[in-house]
Amino acid sequence: MATPQVIPLSAIAAQSVNVVVSQQVMRLDIRQRATGLFIDISCRDTPVLCGVMCRDRTWIVRDGYFGLPGDFAFLDLEGTSDPSCDGLGGRYVLTYREGQNVA
Repeated sequence: MATPQVIPLSAIAAQSVNVVVSQQVMRLDIRQRATGLFIDISCRDTPVLCGVMCRDRTWIVRDGYFGLPGDFAFLDLEGTSDPSCDGLGGRYVLTYREGQNVA
């Protein structure tokens, strides 16, 4: 498996970032809600997953059915809490691993 790629994020409540992973442009829309942090993933302007709750050390895509060449996961660098917007890019990092959950 490839080394995880860290996706740069800012500590703000709503953001959209375009990242190149596995030679594909992905748009990640991340939103803080009262019930937690949520992510939408689009590949080549096509929505792949919408409204997925972000959890610590939990794969976001989880299934090769969606056609992505890898998977994303948030990591808490200071414990095991689920991510929140105030710690994005610091305490909470978003990673991408090529080849994860593609079968």
